Amino acid sequence: MLFDLTAGALADAAERKVHRPLHLVESDAISRPEARDALAALAPTDRVKIIAEIKRASPSRGQLAEIADPAALAVAYERGGASAISVLTEGRKFRGSLADLEAVRDAVSLPVLRKDFIADPYQVFEARAAGADLVLLIVAALDQKRLLELHALSTELGMTTLVETHSAEEVTRALDAGAAIIGVNARDLKTFELDRDLFGRLADSIPSGVIRVAESAVLQVSDVAHYRSAGADVVLVGEALVTGDPIATLQEFLAV
Repeated sequence: MLFDLTAGALADAAERKVHRPLHLVESDAISRPEARDALAALAPTDRVKIIAEIKRASPSRGQLAEIADPAALAVAYERGGASAISVLTEGRKFRGSLADLEAVRDAVSLPVLRKDFIADPYQVFEARAAGADLVLLIVAALDQKRLLELHALSTELGMTTLVETHSAEEVTRALDAGAAIIGVNARDLKTFELDRDLFGRLADSIPSGVIRVAESAVLQVSDVAHYRSAGADVVLVGEALVTGDPIATLQEFLAV
């Protein structure tokens, strides 16, 4: 499934490239104001931090929420205390778009993450051109050469990478690439099975000084507490926020 999602994202990017060539996207990316400091926004404190996600659907859960106005939801997330906002831009299974990201960027002052299946430099330039401050790189979807290339390009453009892992080997690869923020996704994107204890098993392999992000399997306060007790500095939350009261839910989670 991860291969299919990545292949689909690459095919969609190739189609966009026909209508908006690389040199135009590069120019737009370079002319963007300086990216916001995601490392400062997500730096560890004595309280857990939340990356709040704008997510309409997923392959595992199907339709979650309509989200006709992603900018308004982003504003609610900022009011609720989120430290950053994740915007799913994949269109086939998650029903997102770069237009969503641009709308969110214009509406809030928080760092914004482009969450997608990024495997080509064109997508990195697109992210910065749309106003992203962070990009998601999934280790399982990339060979090491491409991971290094995309991480270096993101850094060159002033963005931060959230490098997603699912195993100890992938954590090592993320560190070798220079990741300053490492996520551990409880959902295996190849099988879509959940392992909510995976973060706890991998947390010790992520050294101090690297921000630890727990992803997936967060539906209630106890899930946030579970990740926090296992060493998470940040928890990424999507479904629980888009299917309930975003501000009230955020405040409950942040009280952990």
